[in-house]
Amino acid sequence: MTKPIMITGVGIVSAIGNGKAETLQALRDECTGIAPLHYLKTSHREFPVGEVKLSDEEMKQQLGITSEPTTRTALMGMLAMQEALEEARLTTAEGLQVALVSGTTVGGMDKSEQFYLDYLANDSQNAYIKTHDCGATTEMIADRFGIFSMATSISTACSSAANAIILGANLIRAGLTEIAVVGGSECITKFHLNGFNSLMILDHEQCRPFDATRAGLNLGEGASYLVLETAESAQRRGATVIGELSGYGNACDAFHQTASSDDGEGAFLAMKKALAMAGLEPASIDYVNAHGTGTPNNDVSESTALKRLFGESMPFISSTKGMTGHTTSASGSVEATICLLAIQNGIVPSNYGWANQMEDGITPVAHCLSGQQLHHVMCNSFGFGGNDSSIILSRHEA
Repeated sequence: MTKPIMITGVGIVSAIGNGKAETLQALRDECTGIAPLHYLKTSHREFPVGEVKLSDEEMKQQLGITSEPTTRTALMGMLAMQEALEEARLTTAEGLQVALVSGTTVGGMDKSEQFYLDYLANDSQNAYIKTHDCGATTEMIADRFGIFSMATSISTACSSAANAIILGANLIRAGLTEIAVVGGSECITKFHLNGFNSLMILDHEQCRPFDATRAGLNLGEGASYLVLETAESAQRRGATVIGELSGYGNACDAFHQTASSDDGEGAFLAMKKALAMAGLEPASIDYVNAHGTGTPNNDVSESTALKRLFGESMPFISSTKGMTGHTTSASGSVEATICLLAIQNGIVPSNYGWANQMEDGITPVAHCLSGQQLHHVMCNSFGFGGNDSSIILSRHEA
């Protein structure tokens, strides 16, 4: 068993709420944030999505940003990080080593789409060229707060934020930083939407993970960050520990560029590694926040992996993507934060939209459960190319 890493702050922005309080209320009330497209300007109006319910201008106003070039991905990241840093009492970092590890794949694609013709025709929007790549998003977020001694980006598609959590924990364990702020941010873009549409895995209706009638995912957007540090660091700073990162694992089955393997080998190995690090048996897991995208392929593969690991003794399982949409690169941290809220408040979030048992599939939690004692929760994030990650979050026993 490896010594756990403490969590002292979290922040979140998604389709179901701006901040932890709104998010928790939406989980309890089983409110989905999936709705028709509103902010993204595209001809593909047929796909429901999970958009953050703020325009870029509204986010800029909240953050006090006036003229400097920024992107939707960076703005959402700033809002989520601000909440996390405030809870962790980390608004200044004098004398501290603080690393930022942020996951994104779309980066600043939204502005590249918006201003591409300007780039070709004139110099009026050239300032946005430098906001395009993934690293630029991380740098904009880091510069906003000015507390980071190092910053790096992770881009492994839908496991990006989960892998950012893993890398941040490894940096702490290697003695390369005292504190790591980890997570991810991702906005919906036309590139994003069209790409998933080309794979024919977008549902034209509300998505239904693990349902027999599932027909694909609803794309989402959002951001979430967690503050990680050792128990000694938290005690020295006077920070309150709100949970523990007790285990994690990553595996890559390299089965296909986009599809999951039939036997769920990568997912199974990632979950098994996370349990081994935490020193836990499968029976110790009280709840699994599944990757659960609602695609025919993923839900069969993940069900197979979960059955291989847990056998007949299944914990509570649900996918929260029916409420938030699939926030892709940010999903690992968005869902990790949801897991922490579940532990802190004794709830098991619902698998929104589920009604029909799929053949050979797991049976998820259909409606939010209250009054639950959750000690260890598993959170799965599986990326294209079979890059699969699983983390275990635990209740902190003071």
